[in-house]
Amino acid sequence: MNLSLLSIFGLLIFLTCFVFAVIVSVFGRQKVHRLWTLFNLGNAIWGLAMFFIGIKGLSYENAILWWKIAHIGGMLLSVCFLHTILVLCSVKRPVILIFYYISDILFFIILNLLGEMGYKPELMFNSIFFARATDFRYVIATFLWFSAILYAFYVLFKEYLKSKGTKRNQLKYFLFPVFIAFIAGSSHFLPAYGIPIYPFNIFMVVYPIFASYAILKYRLLDVRVAFTRAGLFVLVYTLVLGIPFAMASRFKDLFIDTLGSLWWMGPLILMAILATVGPFIYIFLEKRAEDRLLKEQRKYQSTLKQASIGMTRIRNLDKLLSLIAHIVTKTVKISYIAVYLHNRETDEYCLHLSRDKGRIPIPKILDSDPLVRWIKKNRDPIIAEEIKRLHEDTNDNKYKEIEESLRQLTASVIIPSFLDNKFMGFFVLGDKMSGQIYTPEDLNVFQILASQAALAIENAQFYEDAKEMQDQISQAEKMATIGTMADGLSHQINNRFYALSLIAGDSIDTIKLTDTSKCTPEIREMINEINHALERIQTNVTQGGEVVKGMLKYSRRGEEGFEPIELDKVVDGTLEMVQFKVKLSDIDIIRDYINIPKIKGNLTQLEEAFFNFIDNANDAIFERKSTLNEAGYRGRIIISAKEKENSMLEIIIQDNGMGVKEDSQKKVFTPFFTTKTSSRKGTGLGLYVIKRIITEIHKGTITFESAHKVGTRFILELPIAK
Repeated sequence: MNLSLLSIFGLLIFLTCFVFAVIVSVFGRQKVHRLWTLFNLGNAIWGLAMFFIGIKGLSYENAILWWKIAHIGGMLLSVCFLHTILVLCSVKRPVILIFYYISDILFFIILNLLGEMGYKPELMFNSIFFARATDFRYVIATFLWFSAILYAFYVLFKEYLKSKGTKRNQLKYFLFPVFIAFIAGSSHFLPAYGIPIYPFNIFMVVYPIFASYAILKYRLLDVRVAFTRAGLFVLVYTLVLGIPFAMASRFKDLFIDTLGSLWWMGPLILMAILATVGPFIYIFLEKRAEDRLLKEQRKYQSTLKQASIGMTRIRNLDKLLSLIAHIVTKTVKISYIAVYLHNRETDEYCLHLSRDKGRIPIPKILDSDPLVRWIKKNRDPIIAEEIKRLHEDTNDNKYKEIEESLRQLTASVIIPSFLDNKFMGFFVLGDKMSGQIYTPEDLNVFQILASQAALAIENAQFYEDAKEMQDQISQAEKMATIGTMADGLSHQINNRFYALSLIAGDSIDTIKLTDTSKCTPEIREMINEINHALERIQTNVTQGGEVVKGMLKYSRRGEEGFEPIELDKVVDGTLEMVQFKVKLSDIDIIRDYINIPKIKGNLTQLEEAFFNFIDNANDAIFERKSTLNEAGYRGRIIISAKEKENSMLEIIIQDNGMGVKEDSQKKVFTPFFTTKTSSRKGTGLGLYVIKRIITEIHKGTITFESAHKVGTRFILELPIAK
């Protein structure tokens, strides 16, 4: 079989188009995938026909048969290409599609099956039967083919100009290879109109790879690099395969004279040598080309890698995040960056930094947000354009929800930040100002940066927590010092109150003993007002003394020892102290017990424990009221008790406040841990002290139950007095 280059490349076109038709049909599920499969099949039919037409010595009758088959493939690929582009670009032109489908069928019949054909195969290019136009039918068929293809390119190019990001990159993938393939395919019409130029269908071999990839995957890859690699590959292996064929054709007689019947060994050995050297040449050229194409990109990637190494030395969180934002925006030149970090207390992802004056970012994202769930599950960067296309292709509601979250964040790319399995937060990146896409190399570098940032953020947060803990310890020490000074302070304050009371009392007595009958009505009214004011001073002096008494009682150590105590006495004493901090009229305190035995305990210490229970419950009630805004909600604290068989009294203090989140429940008795969110945020020592009072001093037990947004209950067991 004497094959020409037309046959060789026709076979390659058939193989590549058929293979990618199968791949797209297997892995694609959408309408555009089915259309692209048909388009590739049309090209495969055309390639197979060119393989047989290019065989030197093919009979005239067989040439006519294969040209008819070639026209089937050609007409199928033109109308399927137009249909594919309209679907890909979401353009609806049903009338135009119907016109081209019907006209292609009609002109195939008119051109090939009715009467004389509109073309006649003629020997050209060294004994290859090429179709030569003979009348207007072939001209009209050619016009229909070109008009369908050109209109498709018009729609495609128009969509490309208005698109951006990953969508634009997808259309690049699609536009350039099919345009080159179109130019190559058009060269087959030149001999038909008497222009003796050999068809350069070598370029039709490569397009299915890139265009099918764009149809199926449309992920991130720099098109310049892709085409450079493909061009180098085609160039190198065209030489590897073409030089031996050319030498075999040009110097066949010389090889026969030298090698006799084994003349084919010469070209074969040359092909083996070139095939061995070819990969090294390709790798060398590829490296040099990519170094030039990606020079700027690799420069900023190197800067980001170097920056990630030094992050862990920065202890200030705000300074660290500002540095990250500055490096990323300046080196990569992106339009927008925002950083969201996990808030352990609220279980939300809160905005810590935003760099773009023209945007108003959302302040926080809930842990239940579909975007957060997706990140936790996949742990990979999220590209907004991919999510959008997945939603369009699958119509899955989860992609719609994620797309909406990305739209609110105005994100082009989301880079998650994990420390081992701990999700620290994520970076929101806008478009590159250059209009280029984020490549896989970019995303890899950003992930390295995010991993290093996670460690640096953890270190900075630990340092800030340690600093805050030290401040809390210092504050606790100050409070303890004030407690030790309470006796002296209360004595001094009571002395002042006593002096005020005496002055007010003497003034009142003086007014009572004064004869005001001769005074004018105005003076008598003024004296009455002064008397009323002095009485109010006396009343407030008495109340102030009670406050001092309560403070002194709370601050003193319970050194009177253990004794039988009624639970009511503990509750009454606690309410007497807590009324100066908690507005008791805003909550219901319910005592749910009757005829219970006395507790063996220290009254002062138990009052301190119950003070913390009620104070914490009040704070949780305030948080629920201000956060959930429930109609008719009112705070409630229930204190219930019952005797147990093990000589213990079980006491339950239950509230209907905000409750504690599940991930915080194991830490409630930890020193300096607090769930309070109000401006009166505590030191985190209350429950730690309570546990010591109940378990170590009173030899009892304490357990804790809570449900977020429902309430909390503490279950105590204290020894019964015998």
